[in-house]
Amino acid sequence: MTAATTHGILNPRAGEGVFTLDRRAPKADLAAFVDYYWIVRWRLGDRAPFAQETLPHPNVHLVVGTHRPGVHGVGTKRFVAELAGEGFAIGAKFRPGGFHPFLRRDVCELTERELPIAEVFGADGAAFEAGAMAAATDDERIERIERFLRDREPASDELAVRAASAVERARADATLSRASQLAAHAGVSQRTLERIFRRYVGVGPKWIIRRFRVHEACERIAAGERPCWSALATELGYFDQAHFIRDFKSQVGRTPSEYAAACAKP
Repeated sequence: MTAATTHGILNPRAGEGVFTLDRRAPKADLAAFVDYYWIVRWRLGDRAPFAQETLPHPNVHLVVGTHRPGVHGVGTKRFVAELAGEGFAIGAKFRPGGFHPFLRRDVCELTERELPIAEVFGADGAAFEAGAMAAATDDERIERIERFLRDREPASDELAVRAASAVERARADATLSRASQLAAHAGVSQRTLERIFRRYVGVGPKWIIRRFRVHEACERIAAGERPCWSALATELGYFDQAHFIRDFKSQVGRTPSEYAAACAKP
């Protein structure tokens, strides 16, 4: 199982006891493309449906199961999963740049879209999905996912690696606040980096920087921190508190104070 993290899961405590989340690492030969596999299961019985909100990462997902199966491109908006009754979903979360060898065209074509697996991969995709749904265990489903991916004979390239490295730098370095800084790290012009990101990642470098900064803020708030908003804005590279609050609300749907109050509810 991979290390647990709640980055991107909004108000993670709200889902406790509603669904289970497990993560599995890929086999070594697919680790350059797949970050991890995730397994979500829920059994609500007669309880009311539950809406789990997430703030998507810059990753493509291949999903099978009873809830919204398909190929999910990068979503720039808040994602809401309406869970009802009993069900499951198993997904492969691809690394930034990692889905391009399977798609073999610009990944930005998938941004904001959820496509049937058969629409992306044809008859092979339809057969794979049927086999995964018929599998008896989660382990068998993951084996089928890996077999399907291997059959596509993926091969990475230098630009995909450069894109992944730039995304990781944006995630790890909170001092980065501009796309030009990320381009300098990657050793290319800003325009070139934007082209690379459109082709391999699906969204631009400026969007990724903003999303990771809001992820960090959400993680701290959900963990119980109540920082000075102006100090947090400065720490995360924002020009001032107003810019931070406006950016946070546009992505999360609440101001930082409103989000803190929601996370504090039992």
